Amino acid sequence: MNIFARAAVAAALASLTTAALAQDAVKVDPKHYSVLVDNPQVRVLRINYGPHQSSVRHSHPNSVIVYLTDAHNKFVLGNGKAIERSGKAGEAAWAPGGVHTPTNLADKPMEAILVELKGHAKK
Repeated sequence: MNIFARAAVAAALASLTTAALAQDAVKVDPKHYSVLVDNPQVRVLRINYGPHQSSVRHSHPNSVIVYLTDAHNKFVLGNGKAIERSGKAGEAAWAPGGVHTPTNLADKPMEAILVELKGHAKK
């Protein structure tokens, strides 16, 4: 096998490993995530974190988040990079899909609704 074929196989295996490690938040962390609606177009999750609580590594598709409380969160992304995001109660924001491990950095509980997008609606 030449070097290019080996690189392609390694990249494919790395993608599968990342996908395998990136699990459904509801399945791996039902303490913080619950399903409100699930249909062919969207899945709507309720998110509840206590002060300074963290989740486990999981993933979401492209989504829209609606903050029910003020929020200040840290996300360790699939590539290991850490980012912080904040939102005010009543705000909505785009949340690009991906792997992350979230933590509520606030001294208060954080609640939100996450609308996970599944693709195009059928005509």
